[in-house]
Amino acid sequence: MLKDGTEASASNVAHLKRIFYGSNNTDLELGAEATKMAEEGDFALQGYKAAYVGDTTRDARVVRIGLIQNHVVLPTTAPIKDQYKAIEARVEKLIIAAATAGANVICLQEAWTGPFFYCTREKRPWLEFAEDAKEGPSVVFCRRLARKYGVVIVSPILERDSAHGDTIWNTAVVISHSGEVIGKHRKNHIPRVGDFNESTYYFEGNTGHPVFETKFGKIAINICYGRHHPLNWMMFGLNGAEIVFNPSATVGGLSEPLWAIEGRNASIANTYFVGSINRVGTESFPNAFTSGDGQPAHTDFGQFYGSSYCANPDGSRCPGLPRNRDGVLVHEVDLNMCRAVKDKWTLQMTARYEMYAEGLAKYITPEFQPLSLIHI
Repeated sequence: MLKDGTEASASNVAHLKRIFYGSNNTDLELGAEATKMAEEGDFALQGYKAAYVGDTTRDARVVRIGLIQNHVVLPTTAPIKDQYKAIEARVEKLIIAAATAGANVICLQEAWTGPFFYCTREKRPWLEFAEDAKEGPSVVFCRRLARKYGVVIVSPILERDSAHGDTIWNTAVVISHSGEVIGKHRKNHIPRVGDFNESTYYFEGNTGHPVFETKFGKIAINICYGRHHPLNWMMFGLNGAEIVFNPSATVGGLSEPLWAIEGRNASIANTYFVGSINRVGTESFPNAFTSGDGQPAHTDFGQFYGSSYCANPDGSRCPGLPRNRDGVLVHEVDLNMCRAVKDKWTLQMTARYEMYAEGLAKYITPEFQPLSLIHI
């Protein structure tokens, strides 16, 4: 419907979609079996396909990216084990549906194994969700499914590092299509804004910007708040990433205007595919907490708005999952697009990395003074 009340023509709709999404995404048929799973399981199932490059000297490197968003199943007052098992059962259905729909690389949302309790600043009982990054219950669970369905799974968890004094980390575990743990990445940037009191539990990660070479491409994970830091995105690209996942837990009152922009901008600037994942629902906690802003105490973070989507290096993106419903998104891409867009825009070739490095080296010294030319 247009502003004057008339119906938009097909050409107008097509034009708006081209401006908003880019011109290269089409609907992707995901099959009757996966569709039935979604209907019976009451979750959204959406599939899209980005344009193939059409190289004459290279075969298409076709990969289906799978994103999963979900709500917590039980109240946060339930026993910790019960909360985890209920979420695990729900996520298992979503992973199976994604695999049935042909997904090759599947990423779950940030800290998917429990509620996002970091607003509470309480250590107990919430740190009981923390687990070992090789043998923890969610890792064993994901390894089983990865092996069974031949998919790569990125599983963001709350890690307990028993080898280093039971230190807690916000970690993404990468599991190969054969069910082996390839490695892990720890969250580089920790928010200190609003109710995101995560530094009460863990500090900035120490794993740098690793890229994991899998059967289905070179992947990396920029966990949640790292999406606000352009250099964090850049480093994954410099290390050769072709797909970068951004598993998140963020609420509408804080970040929703930024959500559709940041992943897409990162995809353009760094010439790789981006999968942005956010949880859904409103999670309430037993004890009220404040945000340090003079407002009354409250018991929930606000609404996690879902809207998970994929962005392509040519500037296009697919439509997102719903704001308020569990969902599986499958996005089919040709990884050759990364090189094709580099050839077109030459962003990496025209970058001035030596100049940036020199400037940053000066900036981090105590003696740094801004280079300002003042004319009065």
